[in-house]
Amino acid sequence: MVWVPLSATRTDRRALLRAPNNRCTNMSGEWLMDWSWSLDGLRDFIATGIQSFRDCDTTALTAVACLLVLFVWYCYHVGREQPRAYVTVNALMQGADANGLQNGYVYCHSPECVRCTHNDGLNQKLYHNLQEYAKRYSWSGMGRIHKGIREQGRYLNSRPSIQKPEVFFLPDLPTMPYFSRDAQKHDVELLERNFQTILCEFETLYKAFSNCSLPQGWKMNSTPSGEWFTFYLVNQGMCVPRNCRKCPRTYRLLGSLRTCIGNNVFGNACISMLSPGTVIAEHYGPTNIRIRCHLGLKTPSNCELVVGGEPQCWAEGRCLLFDDSFLHTAFHEGPPEEGPRVVFMVDLWHPNVAAAERQALDFIFAPGR
Repeated sequence: MVWVPLSATRTDRRALLRAPNNRCTNMSGEWLMDWSWSLDGLRDFIATGIQSFRDCDTTALTAVACLLVLFVWYCYHVGREQPRAYVTVNALMQGADANGLQNGYVYCHSPECVRCTHNDGLNQKLYHNLQEYAKRYSWSGMGRIHKGIREQGRYLNSRPSIQKPEVFFLPDLPTMPYFSRDAQKHDVELLERNFQTILCEFETLYKAFSNCSLPQGWKMNSTPSGEWFTFYLVNQGMCVPRNCRKCPRTYRLLGSLRTCIGNNVFGNACISMLSPGTVIAEHYGPTNIRIRCHLGLKTPSNCELVVGGEPQCWAEGRCLLFDDSFLHTAFHEGPPEEGPRVVFMVDLWHPNVAAAERQALDFIFAPGR
C-alpha cells in the first residue's frame, strides 16, 4: 500500500492559521511548500494576515508601538540638533586692536589655542580627539600617535635641548636638522620651477613698502634687532583670503603640492623677509611632524640659517628643507644696499609620517578643535 500525502484545502489552511495556538507558526515551511500562488491564495493570505494581527497579544503590540515612538523621537532629536559649535583658531585669537586684527594678521594670546597651550588639559583634549577619530574611522596605524599623546609630557620634558617641539612630539621619527631635497622631491621641484612666478608676486607686494612702513597684510615679528616681516597665505591651517587674492598664482601653486600641510594648525605658507641687521632669536617650532621648506627669493650675502647648531645659506631659486623643532635661528648681516633677505616658506609633511597618520593628525589638530 502506498500512502500519498493530501494537500490541505483552502478552508483547512484558514482554520489552521486562525487557531490561537498556532499564531507563531503561520508561515511554516510545510504550508509554504504546498500553497498555490494563485489570486485566491494571495487574497486568503492578506485576509489571514489581518486576522492574525487582530489576534496578536496586546503586550506585544504595546511594545512595538513604544519602540516606534522612541524611534520617531530619536529621528526628530537628531534632525533638530544644531551642529557642534567649534571655535575657530581665528576666533580664539586677539590682536592689538578691538577686532583682534592688525594689518590683516591675527595675534594669538588665548590659552585655548592648541599652539599656545602647554598643560595637561591639552593632552586630554588631544586624546579625546584621537578617540573620536578612531570611532569614526579606525585605530589601525594609530600606534605612534596614541603613544605620543599618552606620554607627551615625558617626551617633551626628556628631549635634549637641541630638539624640543613646543606642542606635539611624534615618537620614532628619524630626526635631523636638515633634509635632502629628495625627501619631498616632487614639491621641491615644483616650487623651484615656479620661482619666477612667486618672485614677481612678491615684488608687487614689496612696492607697498615705499608708501607705508607696514602695508596691510604684513606682520612685524618681535626680534632682538632689525625687522622681520611675514605675509601669510595660510596661517595655522587657515587661509588668509585677502592676502591670497594678492598672490593668486602662488596660492594656486599650494594646491598642486602633494605634501603641503593645509588642514591642521601646524600648516603655514608665507613670505618671510628680513631687513639688513636682523637677528631672529633662537626658538623651537611646535612639532616634529613637519619639515619647513624655504624657497630663496632674494638672498644677499652674509645671511644664514642655523638649525641644531649647523649653519646653512639660502640660494635664490633653490629650496632648503629643515626640521624647525630643532633649536634654530636666522640672521641677515649683509649691507643695507643689498636689500632684504626674502624666502617663500611652506610647511610640508615629514616624509616618515604615514598617510593614515596624516589623516588622523589633520583631524586631531584641525583648526578650531
